[in-house]
Order: sequence, then C-alpha cells, then structure tokens
Amino acid sequence: MLRYRLMWLIVGMVVILGGVHAAGQSQPEGQLVIAFDTTIAPTYLDPAETSGIATPFVFLYALHDALIKPLPGNDMAPCLAESWTESPDGLVYEFKLREGLTFHNGAPFTAEDVKFSFFRYKGTSAKLLHEKVQAVEIIDAHRLRFVLPAPWPDFLTFYATMATGAAWVVPKTYIEQVGEEGFKRHPVGLGPYRFVRSNPGVELVLEANERYWRKVPAIKSIIFKGVPERATRLAMLKTGEADIAYLMIGDEGTAVKADPNLRLASVIPPAVWYLEFPEQWDAKSPWHDQRVRLAANLAIDRQAINEAERMGLGRPTGSIIPRSFEFALPLEPLPYDPARARRLLVEAGYPNGFDAGEFNPAPPFYTMAEAIGNYLAAIGIRTQMRTMERATFMTAWREKKLKGLLMVATGASGSAATRIETFVVSTGTYAYGGSPDLDQLFQQQAVERDRSKRQALLHQMQRLMHERVLHAPVFEPATLHGVGPRVEEPAVGLNAQLYFAAPYEEMRLRKP
Repeated sequence: MLRYRLMWLIVGMVVILGGVHAAGQSQPEGQLVIAFDTTIAPTYLDPAETSGIATPFVFLYALHDALIKPLPGNDMAPCLAESWTESPDGLVYEFKLREGLTFHNGAPFTAEDVKFSFFRYKGTSAKLLHEKVQAVEIIDAHRLRFVLPAPWPDFLTFYATMATGAAWVVPKTYIEQVGEEGFKRHPVGLGPYRFVRSNPGVELVLEANERYWRKVPAIKSIIFKGVPERATRLAMLKTGEADIAYLMIGDEGTAVKADPNLRLASVIPPAVWYLEFPEQWDAKSPWHDQRVRLAANLAIDRQAINEAERMGLGRPTGSIIPRSFEFALPLEPLPYDPARARRLLVEAGYPNGFDAGEFNPAPPFYTMAEAIGNYLAAIGIRTQMRTMERATFMTAWREKKLKGLLMVATGASGSAATRIETFVVSTGTYAYGGSPDLDQLFQQQAVERDRSKRQALLHQMQRLMHERVLHAPVFEPATLHGVGPRVEEPAVGLNAQLYFAAPYEEMRLRKP
C-alpha cells in the first residue's frame, strides 16, 4: 500500500512539474526584429484594403484572422470557421464559427463581424464577390450562411484563400465606435499579435496575444522596420539590429550564404514575375503589335536573371499562372533569342528599335528591372526606369495610371481562375484592357460545375493568352530571407503558399 501511494505521489509530482514547465513554455518571451523590404503602408493593416498581392498578408497574419486560410499542412485550413458545408445545388455555404473568441479589445467574435467584414471589403475582386453573393444570413451568433443566386464553383477560392481579403474579420462594434480613421490609427483584430504602436511607413510594433485560439506565440514582441534598401537590410542583419531580413537576393543573398553566423531561408510561393504591356490595347502604340511583344519576350535571358537574382533556385516559366495552381496549364518559357527578336522588330516596322517610354518595376526589385531593361535595350527597345514607393506603385497600377512597360508580380494564392479574373479579364482589378472572347470564356467557366469541363475552358484561355503574347512571363521566384543567429524557427516555408515568415505563433528564438 505504501509503495502504491508513493507511486501515485511521484506521478502526481511529475504531472504538476510538467504542468509548471508547460505553463512556463507558454509565456511569450523576447523580441524579434524584421527588416521588411518596403515602407509599411497603413493599408497593409486593414483586410478591407487587400490589393491582390501577397504583401498585405505579411501583416494580416499577425494582426488578424480569417474564417479559412493557409496553414502548415493545409492550404484551406479551418480557422475562425471550424467547419463549413456546401448545399448540393451549390447555392448555399454555411459556416460554423469557433466559439469563445474575443478581439484584442475584449469584444466577442460573432457572425455579425463576419457579415460586416464581407460587405466592408473593397479590395481586389470585391465587385465580383458582392455581385455573386445574394445574401449573408445570420443563423445565430456562431453560424451564418452565404446565399448565391447561381452556382459559383470558385466561391471558396475567391473568399477563403489569399486571392482576396474578404474572409479576414474585423470588429464591427469597434469600427462603428472609432470610425474608419480611428481603425487605421489603431487596428484591432483576432490574430496572434496585437497592435502596440506604429510610425507610418517606418516601424510597426506588435505584442503577443496570449489568448490566441490556435497557439500562444513564443515571442513576446515583433517589430517590423520598413527598409526598402537591400544593402541596409543586410547590414542590419549582420550587426544584429535585425533578426530576419526580407528578400536577400542577388549580391545580398550571396553575402548571407557566405556568412557563417547567418542562414538563408527559402520558399517558392505561388508567384510569377512578368512584364505587363498596358499599351497593347492602344492601336497607336508599338506594343499593340504582337510581334513587338514577342520580340520583348525573346530578348530576356530568364535563366541568367534566375541565377543572378535567386541563385538559380527559381523556375523560368511561360505563364503568369504558377504551375502549382489548380487548373494551371504548364507552359515552357520562350527561348532567349535576341537575333530573332531584332528580326521581329524589323518586320513590325522598327528597324532601329523605338523609345518605349517609362519602365515601371514593382519596388524594390530594381536590379532585376535594370537587367531586363538592358536586355530590351540590346534589341533596340529603349526605356527609362521609374522608381516609386510600393504603396504608391500599387495604387497607380490598380487605378490604371501607369504607362509604358510594367514589371510586376503577385504572390496571392487562389487558382488559375482567380489570377485570370484579376489580371486578364477586361473588368479585372489590374487589367488595362481585354478581349471579348476571353471574357466570354471566363464567364462560361465561372458557372461550370464539371471539373474537367472547367479545366478545358481555363486551359483554352491560357493557350490564347500565350499565343497572343499578352505578357512576358519571367520566372516563378524563390523567395530568400536572411535569418540571424538568435532565431531558431523563422517559420519560412511552413506553408508554400506564404512567401513570408508565418504563421507567427510558430516562430521561436533560441534560448540564451
């Protein structure tokens, strides 16, 4: 009997000590500094402003949460919605919400917040979502349904992936109290980190949310510093001023790899860099001639750019749609053939080339833009590179104010359909023009519930885009981040949909 009691005493002590250890482990500790690759725009902190690229999700994953989002091992993981169903006719999607959650200000999370956030959303594809959803009906505090007037097979792809920010939830009562400007100054969300303070464009300070439903973050505070200059980010990493430096590519990537105290964390997200020809829809522009666009394609040595910018880890491509996407048609890149490119320009009536005006690259990828500009100049297409701040560039692109030539990319998740809707269809957020037959094919596939038939329609669209040389795809880039010695788990590549370090609750610092 004594031995029996002694055994249970020992077991009890182990359990108690284990509990104390677990409790100690659950307390966030330390500070992590991330040198981010652009200035930090206030719009990045608001899900309603999501612009169709991956950049805002760097901050949404920290401050906010979504009904469904990519997590390690699951590209459409249940989050604020713990489950959902689709009716047999495809007209009703019902979501069961996670109970007992509160926003950072203590307000309870309910179906009202989900409905409010959906209709407040004004980012990319907002018009399409609001047109395709007939009603959002609240059943009770933790259940609601989305009612569609007609079947839309891509509802979840547009709503519940990073194709848009419509499923990311903000607090209805808080925004009604402080107003839109108040929310911009002090955003409140459901994410693993809460807002502390910001110096717009320069610095953002966040603190761990110890009530986060999925997992208590291990790191007490995260500081983002907006540092557009790559060399400066590298210097911060080497001196220890930053623990993670984003986008250490080119010479800076090589320097990180060569430093025994640092390491490179890499992932190939669903992104494609490509040239956009916004003036191809203007009959007076040289870009209106398909031969000129083809010449620009043949002028680019994609593999050389891949080697110089991404250490050869990226994938040259012939499509603006990542191969990993559902319904993507794999297309090989056009060959590097400057001699043929020059002949095409002669055939098009430009034996001496032409001045193409402004070359607008997405910031801050200027070394790649310089290389592409040099390749184009070698065949006679002369450009003048224009640089600007990232948020300014995105606004000008979305508002169709950029002319000449664009070098752009997006890492937002989704499918071939979401990418085509945003960048190819004439009503797309970033489309400068369009073709009636492509628009019609898109509408056909959008209501087709037979997967094989949908795929055939989307593949047909991608072939036409390729044949007409609507773009000049370059490569699917490997994203490389520099990691300092204090970081044990940078959380880069835990889910290949995310080019950035996430989810934040998985990040860990080394023990002193």
